[in-house]
Amino acid sequence: MEFILWLIAVILVIAGIVSLVRGAILYGIALIVIGLLVGPGGVSIFT
Repeated sequence: MEFILWLIAVILVIAGIVSLVRGAILYGIALIVIGLLVGPGGVSIFT
């Protein structure tokens, strides 16, 4: 379960960075924040 959360967090952060580069600043920041919250190193919403 922890690996799956880590993988989802990485995908969200990468998608957020890509969105920032493409100009969707608010969407990119939201994806990065959600990725950091979901990740095992952050404040996971599942624990």
